[in-house]
Amino acid sequence: MLTLGRSGAVLYMNTRARAVLGRRVKRIDDALEDPPLRPGAIQRVLTPEGPESFEVRCVDAGIGRREVVLHTIEDSALSEGAAPDGVDDLPVPLLRLAPDGRILRANASACKLLDTERADGRNLAEFMEGLGRSIRLWISEAAAGRGLHRSEFLRLIRPDREIFVQVTLNRVRVSGATELVAVLNDATELKTLEAQFVQSQKMQAIGQLAGGVAHDFNNLLTAISGHCDLLMLRHDQGDPDYSDLVQISQNANRAAALVSQLLAFSRKQTLRPELLDLRETLSDLTHLLNRLVGERVELVLQHDPVLPKIRGDRRQLEQVMMNLVVNARDAMPDGGEIRIETERIALMEPLQRERALVEPGEYAAVRVRDRGRGIPTDKLQKVFEPFFTTKRTGEGTGLGLSTVYGIVKQTGGFIFVDSVQGEGSCFTLMFPSYEAPEPVVEGPREPPARALPDGGSGVVLLVEDEAPVRAFAARALEMRGYSVTEAGNGEEALTLLSDDTMAVDIIVTDVVMPGLDGPSWVREARRARPDTPVIFVSGYAEDVFAEGGEVVPNSVFLPKPFSLTELTETVNRQLA
Repeated sequence: MLTLGRSGAVLYMNTRARAVLGRRVKRIDDALEDPPLRPGAIQRVLTPEGPESFEVRCVDAGIGRREVVLHTIEDSALSEGAAPDGVDDLPVPLLRLAPDGRILRANASACKLLDTERADGRNLAEFMEGLGRSIRLWISEAAAGRGLHRSEFLRLIRPDREIFVQVTLNRVRVSGATELVAVLNDATELKTLEAQFVQSQKMQAIGQLAGGVAHDFNNLLTAISGHCDLLMLRHDQGDPDYSDLVQISQNANRAAALVSQLLAFSRKQTLRPELLDLRETLSDLTHLLNRLVGERVELVLQHDPVLPKIRGDRRQLEQVMMNLVVNARDAMPDGGEIRIETERIALMEPLQRERALVEPGEYAAVRVRDRGRGIPTDKLQKVFEPFFTTKRTGEGTGLGLSTVYGIVKQTGGFIFVDSVQGEGSCFTLMFPSYEAPEPVVEGPREPPARALPDGGSGVVLLVEDEAPVRAFAARALEMRGYSVTEAGNGEEALTLLSDDTMAVDIIVTDVVMPGLDGPSWVREARRARPDTPVIFVSGYAEDVFAEGGEVVPNSVFLPKPFSLTELTETVNRQLA
């Protein structure tokens, strides 16, 4: 409190009755006209404990005496009838913190962000988490002057949704005590974008890894299944070893299916698109799906009568439906109902959902609903990640939904998931409708081609850097009557073809090889031999080598792993 006597001496006393240094003024009126001492002004005073901030007020002390009272900022904020300081009106969330993390004051914006009516007196650790150390330790270090020049990103403890905040601390002195002012900023969108960027990089890296692993596995499987085919040609069904060879062949095919899943995740598998009616595709698949779900789960199909057609690979879309139905079944261990619904959706405006933007147009939608356990909110964004699974160890590979995601995206569609814990989940697939081109009026049809011969004749230039694959392919073609010239890479093949006297009827070449790849060396060879047919073989997808380059005329693609029959029939067809 400041009281003026007859001498004009001024003694500053705060509301806690601590003596403070003073100064002299002539009259009370002069003091009030002095800008630092206007009522409502903030006056900084050097006290024995250090600098303090006071709010200036003028009161009537009676007996003709007026007094200037200096309230500390804390007393000003808490005292009854105090003039508003405007902090609650600021759009920026602000907190005053004690060195132990206790919230001394939270403005209205901060309370709204923290989802509480009043935060004063509570500890900051009740509202936030996410540091590698405790909140209390972080606050105490900031109060000691360490780490004040960098912001921290924390996660609010809120049951309704996930919110991240960027917290910036500044140290101040109030009434001789050290306090912290925390400025909060909603960083949820920033952290979401950061997570999406990290996720996209991770998915890209794993996709490249999956594609490379699939390529190497397809080479191994081609050699295994190919040599198994050669052995089976020398054994009839009555041979004791024949059943063992069949087991080898079947398991090689199962391995090839797993590799196909890896390629589907990396969006590098070869699709064979065709015009599809989803109602027919799902109806044909119903029998198999019923066997998958078992007796305790009921499968219900509900179709839209005006569902548009789409363009996709039937086999891959069947794989998508089987994966989704199996997941729905596993989510209901006690049984229940799985409902598959189809619907025509016409979007008049773009649909923005999560990271996807669905353009306006007509779509065929498929929904797979279950009434199972549901997916926790914090795991919804991870369900399409490879090797992520909510199942126990040994019950799932974590490739099911990532494979679904890869197939749907490569088909040009979209997939979304909605889930409520304890109530069930719904996966929604949206495929763009496809208008079939007008039928072309054809002339008189030629007589049907004759069946492919079991054998053939001609010279095959076989170019393959994997020796086991090259050995199998050469033996398979020679058994069918072809003469085979082998080369280990593109450069070696060009050296052989530089001899004009060498006759070559067809080229069979791998796509990915050290040095010149298949399309590159074939284009070079075509300058001198423009009409030679080509068969490209690869463990990658067909469009991987076609992107960014011209299509090689008079060429076909044979994906690995291929069987003896597939190889020889493809060669026969190209030479026909």
